[in-house]
Amino acid sequence: MFRAIADVLRQIGGAIATVVTLPFRALARLFGGASSSTRSGRRA
Repeated sequence: MFRAIADVLRQIGGAIATVVTLPFRALARLFGGASSSTRSGRRA
């Protein structure tokens, strides 16, 4: 019983974390990719 509840909470927490971190990851990729491509001329 408690294990099932813990699993559900863990899945919800993981989904929330994914949704929250996605925009920051996209921004980091945009800015990181732009700065690294201008320096090395290579796309990751």
